[in-house]
Amino acid sequence: MLAAYQRLRHLYRATFAFGLACGISIALTPLYLDAQGYTKRDIGLLALFFASGLVAFALPVGGLIRRWGGKRTLSIMLAGYAVCVGLFPFVPGFGGIAGVRFLDGVFSVGVWVASETILLSRSDAEHKAQLTSLYAIWLACGYVAGPVLARLTSPYLSASHSFVVAGLVALAAMLYVVALVPSDSAGEGTAPHPEESPAVDDSGAEVEGAGEKPSWAPLFWRIKTSCLAAFSYGYFQASVVLFLPLYLIESKGIARDDTIVLPGIFCLGMLLASNLVGRVADRLGHLRVVTTLCAVGTACVLGFVFLDSYYWMCAAVFGAGATFASMSPVALALIGVVTPPRQLSHANSIYNVCYASGMLLGPPLTSWIFQTAGGAVMLYHLGALWGAYVLFALVFATDDPAAARSLGVAG
Repeated sequence: MLAAYQRLRHLYRATFAFGLACGISIALTPLYLDAQGYTKRDIGLLALFFASGLVAFALPVGGLIRRWGGKRTLSIMLAGYAVCVGLFPFVPGFGGIAGVRFLDGVFSVGVWVASETILLSRSDAEHKAQLTSLYAIWLACGYVAGPVLARLTSPYLSASHSFVVAGLVALAAMLYVVALVPSDSAGEGTAPHPEESPAVDDSGAEVEGAGEKPSWAPLFWRIKTSCLAAFSYGYFQASVVLFLPLYLIESKGIARDDTIVLPGIFCLGMLLASNLVGRVADRLGHLRVVTTLCAVGTACVLGFVFLDSYYWMCAAVFGAGATFASMSPVALALIGVVTPPRQLSHANSIYNVCYASGMLLGPPLTSWIFQTAGGAVMLYHLGALWGAYVLFALVFATDDPAAARSLGVAG
């Protein structure tokens, strides 16, 4: 475990810097747009441009990684993100901002896919979930630190200057990657050389299709449980951030200022549980742990309908973070277990397409349900989403090699 961490420590630090830049941008974007006179409908529409950029580029970036390698692709994506964030407050008009938000999504998903490809390529099979959980923790710490930094510097810096600071932080992350992240090893997310030997699994057997350009449909079917988990989490995350505070204010009488701390409590649950969850998943099986976390998380979501105490609601938010947010890196680790090394960039692309698609579809559908049927029905529909995933994961439990081996031993 220590040796694997040493191989990835520079990637983790660059990930924290990227998360810090994202946290500053996320905290300031709605406030800046509101101050510029944009309506809530305009702000929501601009969020869709960002999500569209995620969806549009998640697949193509896998091909770039195969051509350029993970480190070079990550460096280019970080540079592009730095430019977008730094220029954001200086772009005039709705159309210009929409274009920058779209490119923001393009470069963001490029960073995610490249980072995850490097992560999975360089992590050993015995500790994949632990290492992906550490990646998620470093990223989440950046997301938490970004708004804090933005708040502390707000008396001294305008919003425009803070966006420039975020761009400089992302640029520093790019320079750090160029200088200190080790170069790609042979075949790491790139197209194989014709003379290279085929990949082998832990038993020494040749992995089917490891040296070939993958077909998308079979690859998607291999990682379908992780992909559906990513879609559900993207749908849930994008929807809850926008509409759970409104539900608590309108239906439960919670003070508006008391809802501000809820995202921090969600992240705290993830930060405290994620490493433990990763350790358990590496021992017991990734999909089994993902399924269990989603079942417990579903109960936390439905609990908001019946809870009236603010403190119990905070506990439910903590539980949702400890389950759903901790589930995501474990689902990613499962991809690393079942995917041949040379197909990791494509698998990560598909995974992020599913995540981004959930982010794109979640807010408009959830807002329609909230407006037409009320907040309780909105929460029921989110519970139904996760319940459907739990059933799906149980049906395809043998997609996880750990479960397949367990059944083989039992038989």
